[in-house]
Amino acid sequence: MSGAVVAMMIGVSTLLGACGLAALLWGLKTRQFDDERKFLDGTKFDDEDALNDAYELELRRKEKGYKPPE
Repeated sequence: MSGAVVAMMIGVSTLLGACGLAALLWGLKTRQFDDERKFLDGTKFDDEDALNDAYELELRRKEKGYKPPE
């Protein structure tokens, strides 16, 4: 391989890496990865019966007009 091809491959890979890093930092800054409620609810209700109970509880809360804090 010639030196020009290697230099071009290094340049392109560095550019792609920088784009990936910029996308990751943008996602962190705009809180794209913050989904704590889904994660915590997923660990609390890990079998089918518990999920059905949680769903029915959520329906009852909606009927009473309860709004969860954001």
